[in-house]
Amino acid sequence: MSYMKALADRPSREREMIPRTLLWAMLALAVSALAITTFAVLTDRPHVGSPAPGKVVAQRELILQGKSAQAVTVYAADGTLIADMPHGGFVTVIQNAIQRARTVARVQGNPPIRIVRYDNGRLVAEDPASGASIELYAFGNDNKAAVERLLDQP
Repeated sequence: MSYMKALADRPSREREMIPRTLLWAMLALAVSALAITTFAVLTDRPHVGSPAPGKVVAQRELILQGKSAQAVTVYAADGTLIADMPHGGFVTVIQNAIQRARTVARVQGNPPIRIVRYDNGRLVAEDPASGASIELYAFGNDNKAAVERLLDQP
């Protein structure tokens, strides 16, 4: 009898499922996104989310060598040591992202990346080897300043 009582007290399976209205709403959202994207592609609409072009104000080629999950060493393109960061913070995040892009693109070795400052305030880490580009100004002023120090160092 206790088994039958436990079955009776159990919530029905119908209450545990996702409400049908929510499923239809999620489907409508997915179909709408697909329709909007298809329309944009077929009508050759301009990319409005792309960063504004600008003139290069400063650029520097750097080699980022990761030592661990948090440490990174920064060299100039000629091999001169610029910074040894046991707690690299945001610079380590950039190194990890570039390394991931290089792994996906099957890039061998550790060629230099390019840090570029534009006249419109953009700061970008570009990796010519993998084609990766990271808009650094979008990560906040403190993170942007950490990379700008590397750009401005002699």
